[in-house]
Amino acid sequence: MSVPRLSLQTLDQRGAEVRGPAVDPRETQVGIVHLGVGAFHRAHQAVFTEDAAGATGETRWGILGVTQRSPRVAEQLRPQDGLYGVLTKGRDATSLRVIGSMRGAAFLRVDVDVLEAIAAPTTHVVSSTVSEKGYRRTSSGRPDLGDDDLSADVATLWRELDGDRPEDAPARTPVGALARGLFRRRRAHGAPLTVVCCDNMVDNGRVVAALLDDVLEAVGTRADALRAWVEQSVRFPVTMVDRITPATTDAHRAEAQALLGLRDDALVVAEPFSQWVIEDDFAGPRPAWERAGATLTADVAPWERAKLRMLNGAHSTVAYLGALRGHRMIDQAVTDPAIEAVVRRLMDDEVAPTLTPPPGLDLAVYRDSVIERFANPATGYTTLQVAGDGSQKLPIRLLGTVADRLAAGAVPEAATLATAAWMVFVARGQDARGDALPLDDPLADRLRRAADGPEASLVDRMLDVHEVFAEPLREHDGFRTRLRADVAQLLAEVGARATV
Repeated sequence: MSVPRLSLQTLDQRGAEVRGPAVDPRETQVGIVHLGVGAFHRAHQAVFTEDAAGATGETRWGILGVTQRSPRVAEQLRPQDGLYGVLTKGRDATSLRVIGSMRGAAFLRVDVDVLEAIAAPTTHVVSSTVSEKGYRRTSSGRPDLGDDDLSADVATLWRELDGDRPEDAPARTPVGALARGLFRRRRAHGAPLTVVCCDNMVDNGRVVAALLDDVLEAVGTRADALRAWVEQSVRFPVTMVDRITPATTDAHRAEAQALLGLRDDALVVAEPFSQWVIEDDFAGPRPAWERAGATLTADVAPWERAKLRMLNGAHSTVAYLGALRGHRMIDQAVTDPAIEAVVRRLMDDEVAPTLTPPPGLDLAVYRDSVIERFANPATGYTTLQVAGDGSQKLPIRLLGTVADRLAAGAVPEAATLATAAWMVFVARGQDARGDALPLDDPLADRLRRAADGPEASLVDRMLDVHEVFAEPLREHDGFRTRLRADVAQLLAEVGARATV
């Protein structure tokens, strides 16, 4: 017999151990439009929104989830009336719950209703997780007006501002949808709106605000009134988000079906940990996300700095040392006692002195949670996956800590060792077992040229990659000397066992 599919009609047939929606989805109206409704949003912001509704009983914060690259997620959600499961997998326990906050699903490039939803007076928040690439930026951070889709959105907005009404023309990019939706909102009623970017970008809200303003500027003087209204009526709070969402596999679906008793084609998988820090700068009403565990604050920067240096810095350290030692998975690498010792030293002795923890953040507790999360095999992270794009990651994850400790008169041992491991990872291209370590990096050719040459001068050539190393680091004799010693030992042992 075929297994019934999850929907409002079959919801009451779910397994007894599976939690259902916090409020009745049938009574919930859309108050949030979310651009980029992938697994992360469904396991993170949608869950916070669900729990906020459960804490307050409010039914005005349903989400219209908008896909941008393909209609696949919308096609998964629609037959299920927006319902889906979140399978939470820890090291020792698994649980499943059904989320009901997703009250609609649309495909950006097809559905004009997305623009009308942004303009609707019942919508108070537009949120986004479209990835950095989804914003169609150039290397300088400005909108890529040479992008066909973005230029099409700019041209359509130009026509709308000129009095034309191409009502049948859907948006083709997230920023284009925002610009055109805001134009319709101002034209219809002018109610304020808050845009909540949840992508992993530093100062993400301000990044989106600047992109939108640049797009409106590109339209010309006819957008001046719209630009002025946006500045007055739209807010772009900065946020920090954190939750690991492994890819959903057939094994996950089978596990969830056994618990649920229903088929769920929109299932997402997540780790137990979840964090959301939001700048408290809203133009109008919002869900009571703090009732669901989110942190509302006047300044997100200290939280973001702690995450970048402790969590992300530790992640890269585990990845490079683990990969060189032959560990394929992050959970295997971090449970290697020698690597764990390096990571703890990094966070306790080197990162912590560079931070001013915001109220509510205990660095020791955070350190332990980071290590516990890395050790969870359900997250599925490989060392090679985390090791990718090192030239982009090192400056913000590790080298900021190095610079601050050097300025304080100390050469940081663990952070320098992690940097040395990256250099050896690039130069050797293989681990202690002789297995290949592919270099996946936007500067791959530049890095290979720097690595090519006598091993004795590898550090000097790598430090000369100015895109990675700022002048104070390149010119610091103590840092250079320590790097040379670490690199020499890592090269000799390849697997990093003796040095670690």
